[in-house]
Amino acid sequence: MTGPYRDFHASVSSVISQNRIFTDPLHTIAYGTDASFYRLVPKIVILAANASEVSLVLKEASKRNLPVVFRAAGTSLAGQAITDSILLMTSRDWKGIHVKENGTFVTMEPSVLGTSVNEKLLPYGKKIGPDPASIGSAMIGGIAANNASGMCCGTSDNSYKTLHTMQIIFHDGSELDTGCEESKKAFALSHPDLVEGVAALAKKTNENTALRDKINRKFKIKNTCGYGLNALVDFDDPYEIIQHLMIGSEGTLGFIKEITFKTVPEYKDKASALMIFKNIKDACDAIIVLKTQCRTRVENAEVDAAEIMDRAALRSVEGKDGMPPYLKDLSETATAVLVETRAVDDATLDKNIATILEKLQHIEPEIPLQFTKDVAEYTSFWKIRKGTFPAVGAVRETGTTVIIEDVAYPIESLADATLELQELFKKYGYNEAIIFGHALDGNLHFVFTQAFDTQEEIARYEAFMQEVAEQVATKYQGSLKAEHGTGRNMAPFVELEWGADAYALMKEIKALFDPNGLLNPGVILNDDPKAHLKDFKFMPATHPIVDKCIECGFCEPVCPSNVITLTPRQRIVANRHLSKLKSELDTQAYLDFKKAYQYDGIETCATCSLCSLSCPVGINTGNLTKELRSAQIGEFAQKTAGFIGSHFGATLGAMNVTLSAVKGVSSVLGENVMTGLGKGARKLTNNALPLWTASLTGGVSFKPQPQFRPDAPKVVYYSSCINRSLGNPKPQDEEASIHEITIGLLERAGYEVIIPKGVKELCCGQAFLSKGYVEEGKRKNKELEDVLRGASNNGAYPIVCDMTSCSKTARENFNGDIIMLDPIEFVLTHLKEKLTFTKIDEPVVIHAICSTRKMGLVDKFVEVANLCSTQVHVPSDVQCCGFAGDRGFNYPELNTSALRDLKANIPKGTRLAFSTNKTCEIGLSEHSGLAYRNILYLVDRCTR
Repeated sequence: MTGPYRDFHASVSSVISQNRIFTDPLHTIAYGTDASFYRLVPKIVILAANASEVSLVLKEASKRNLPVVFRAAGTSLAGQAITDSILLMTSRDWKGIHVKENGTFVTMEPSVLGTSVNEKLLPYGKKIGPDPASIGSAMIGGIAANNASGMCCGTSDNSYKTLHTMQIIFHDGSELDTGCEESKKAFALSHPDLVEGVAALAKKTNENTALRDKINRKFKIKNTCGYGLNALVDFDDPYEIIQHLMIGSEGTLGFIKEITFKTVPEYKDKASALMIFKNIKDACDAIIVLKTQCRTRVENAEVDAAEIMDRAALRSVEGKDGMPPYLKDLSETATAVLVETRAVDDATLDKNIATILEKLQHIEPEIPLQFTKDVAEYTSFWKIRKGTFPAVGAVRETGTTVIIEDVAYPIESLADATLELQELFKKYGYNEAIIFGHALDGNLHFVFTQAFDTQEEIARYEAFMQEVAEQVATKYQGSLKAEHGTGRNMAPFVELEWGADAYALMKEIKALFDPNGLLNPGVILNDDPKAHLKDFKFMPATHPIVDKCIECGFCEPVCPSNVITLTPRQRIVANRHLSKLKSELDTQAYLDFKKAYQYDGIETCATCSLCSLSCPVGINTGNLTKELRSAQIGEFAQKTAGFIGSHFGATLGAMNVTLSAVKGVSSVLGENVMTGLGKGARKLTNNALPLWTASLTGGVSFKPQPQFRPDAPKVVYYSSCINRSLGNPKPQDEEASIHEITIGLLERAGYEVIIPKGVKELCCGQAFLSKGYVEEGKRKNKELEDVLRGASNNGAYPIVCDMTSCSKTARENFNGDIIMLDPIEFVLTHLKEKLTFTKIDEPVVIHAICSTRKMGLVDKFVEVANLCSTQVHVPSDVQCCGFAGDRGFNYPELNTSALRDLKANIPKGTRLAFSTNKTCEIGLSEHSGLAYRNILYLVDRCTR
């Protein structure tokens, strides 16, 4: 670092924790990446946990004339969240949510996820207006700063229209709360130039009739290109103007510390229709009818969404699982319009449907129009729409990037403009390009793949974008950025769209808010006409498992290591950088980077693979980590794994004895003494020893004694190696083992229970596979399959396992003609009808482990719990528990981080908690204060 940055670092380090300030290559490269196709590497990355830290950073940076860029989730697509200076990211724990006035308003801190807010509002029948496709990973700070909208919110329910109040931190570290009269009075005294300046700009703008009319016209459709000049004509109050200018300002005017939205209704009665028309013109004509002849996005709206998809978009997903088979048979010009209507009740919904179909009856469709209220069916329709963008990403050539552009046209020009866009694709050779979007607002997205590795490719992109800009902004007077924000991508074209007067006005706004130009310079306003052609992201091949990653960041919220080390996106970015260093033959830099990556990238990856569920293209970064671990295993370690696998029963027996001994010592010394000794021993050994915790179980005796019942139906019970070795966390007096509980349940249901022969030597292989011992893991899995095949009479008898993760591993590796059911599935398919359930009127908490989520059993888990209790609670903001097999013993910080929100999300008075994995139950018990048990304990209690 040079002098000013070194001095800045020293100043902020005295206040902000060192573990939230990064200057090393690994973290600046990994954290510096956003979802755009641009990359800059920051010199310093800071994770800010509160407003005082943001204020400090801005003050210290301002003293030294150092640029600062704000980052929330980094899901932005136009290059507005990258820098080669100071990157100020909001900590994931800065996420307070306060629902007010019975759901009428909601106040949010900047790191709140959009879906988290909507979960809080659901009991009130409300939601926030903005509904971007990234709502599950985007944070409120970024949603507001980009004025992100989405499929249903349009121009009436976006951040600008639903904004109530805002707390802002300005370039000099000062603050303003627009909801507090005292704050506003104080700000008027301390910052008269800003308050009086925006009022003067508003007056000047309204006096310029032509400019005012242009602003009003341009904001009738979606527009996030440039600053929100509509604030100057929509409001007289300078504080309203200030806070509304902050919406869509992309961090160039200030930092949003807190924001309050007016909420909108969330109706439960919905219906959708996938309307297939013969061509683009007919589809656009239908959209014009929906927009002009039906009520849209108002109370009791008849049309809430109308999404257009051209034939190329439909073709990109027609072969995917769950897609309607008729997609493959559509004509070459067929165009879809996905329409959704919502209502306060079913009768009103029927009226909406009838009105829509009546208004469209003069347009002949390719397939008869039909609405569905069936949740599964209309969910599949929306899956088509949501799958279009990732479908292009999944088939792109390695080394290319996916570009998604975002324009809006006046609705009456939509058909002509769309046909012209398709001709531009052909002209410039973008043959894979697709068009889809929020057509009710004239908003189209088009997606194509682009390489930036040659000057010819860059020139092709430049010429294409220039023609697009002229077509959208000049010919059709539309918006070059409808909802994705201006960023670096469109900054050189802002003046083209808006004209000299409006562009000069935007410069005046920037000067008022940020006189030294240090907040996100080059974004929104940029005097370099070639700015969009610089700093392209390099996307080298690194591993087939992850090469399709488009670095969108959708994976990050579910990752258990997302606040202590790296996320899946960041791990992929790091691996790409390693590949780059290797190709450049920079041996020392490669070795240094690889060494730094070991802990953050490999050791603290839980390999839970939840990232694959939220990834648009299904990338499983956990599998990459497993392969990297496998590559690091030496010959001796492989032989040791083989020895353990061949002497598995003896190994488990020794572990059982050891755990029982440790538990015995802890009962004598007490938990506090043992905790202190455990931490001390771990510190002395530089974390080589596993950490002892109060929730660590003792050993358990596995001596099953099923009854001989030759005339009864048979079931094979395979108890996992973990359950055969470990007792329950926080054991209770005279508590039955999981084996006694399971066998008792099965026998009460009328089964004869078969225990596989040689069960003490058996393992599903997961314990080996997760550590990279692939050969031994597959051998143990095959051994288990062969034994279960014999025990179940080649699958004639059902097989149940007492741990979901083992069932999943078996399902992934067995041949498929025999299936091992997990506890959840078995209860619903084999016990529900054979046992009488009596619900307890007591709250229970359940945790769906990663395997439960990946097997699609979360709803079924809730169903089982609802059979047993009248009060079932699933803690929000808790995904993977981070225990990751035995990793929670050796890297307890991973478990602690993953469950940091658990205790606060458990209702007061709760005593009962359940899961379906023993090691997860240890970690959950440690961080909740409850004694987690296998769900079969609850089933047993409620069926006696």
